[in-house]
Amino acid sequence: MSLKILLNGAVALALLSGSPAPAVAASKPAVVAVSAASVDAAGRKVAAWQLTHMDRFDYVPVSAFRKDTEAPRDWIQAAFYIGLYSFADATQDPYLTAAVLKHGEAEQWGFDPRPRHADADATGAVWVWAADRTRDPSKLAPIRARFDAVLANPSTVSLDFEPKPAKGDPYCQARWCWSDAIFMAPPAWVSLARVSGDRRYLDHADREFWATTDYLYDKADHLYFRDSRFIKRRSEAGRKIFWGRGNGWAFAGIARILRDLPANHPSRPRYEAIFKQMAARIAPLQGPEGYWPVSLLEPQRTPETSGTGFFVYGLAWGVNHGLLSRAKYGPVIDRGWKALDAAIEPDGRLGWVQRVGVAPDQVGRDDTQLYGVGAFLLAASEVRVLAASSSASKGSARR
Repeated sequence: MSLKILLNGAVALALLSGSPAPAVAASKPAVVAVSAASVDAAGRKVAAWQLTHMDRFDYVPVSAFRKDTEAPRDWIQAAFYIGLYSFADATQDPYLTAAVLKHGEAEQWGFDPRPRHADADATGAVWVWAADRTRDPSKLAPIRARFDAVLANPSTVSLDFEPKPAKGDPYCQARWCWSDAIFMAPPAWVSLARVSGDRRYLDHADREFWATTDYLYDKADHLYFRDSRFIKRRSEAGRKIFWGRGNGWAFAGIARILRDLPANHPSRPRYEAIFKQMAARIAPLQGPEGYWPVSLLEPQRTPETSGTGFFVYGLAWGVNHGLLSRAKYGPVIDRGWKALDAAIEPDGRLGWVQRVGVAPDQVGRDDTQLYGVGAFLLAASEVRVLAASSSASKGSARR
């Protein structure tokens, strides 16, 4: 299946930019080749749909501390806005930039009340971006107060337990005990260290990341178990259970850590090593249509776009930053992007997103979620760079 970017993506772009929409013939929409512009059009189309449908997702009360009214500050929206600001920066789109800043202003740069939970930390990355983007350090006051309280009273709770997310999850309040947390928390801590110059945030993130990794990372398969409940559990076929999106969270999270980690940090070689290990393991698990399975060691049954989006983002980021071979991973990224593009409905809705959960589960075409769009936009922000560099290389070769 070739990558298709339809002309109605250009219409969405025009609507967002305020310029007149191009005339579209009544005949079948034309198809253009892959380019940075076509990736941008796809990203804007998906972002435009989501920004006008912010009520179209589930609120899932995951603890006694969580109320539906707090969801705009929780991980579901945070993942979307992380993707949105990354894509806004990549495209220099003022409409998308303004949408992120408007969200932060509405939430007053605050957090949901779970004081130590990684999911509640996730939106901190959005606030750090906003403070850096606007050169306004006052936006950092809530996140610094939140993180300083953790530094003043670090947890020593063991990670070796059975999580109980339905009843307050006291242990996961204290430590990063599940693979998703690698995306949610440490990138926010590392980015705050970068913009504030306070090394304590980086030291905490580094220490906690490796505690989580030492416990949940399978050194034989180079993948993360979702949490302690899956370390010994096996599928009906007797295989280890490695959740697709759970590993997508981790892989994308490591890329985001590396983005802000100082080049001379003593742990950087370890982060790069585990990132490369995961990339090498993830690539051959891609299904024939370009999607990754919801359970990575099980056969591909349906498309799934959230895990796929995070994998495409991480792989493309690795190629763009010289950590991964373009010759080896370029075809994998291309197939993955084609799969993501094929999951866009004509109106811009991204389908085939596995709903909120803690394990591999069924997924349908009509399933969509904010974090899936965030993963898509992260992928678009890096795939466009590959597309642009490829076009430049071809142009040089012709000359």
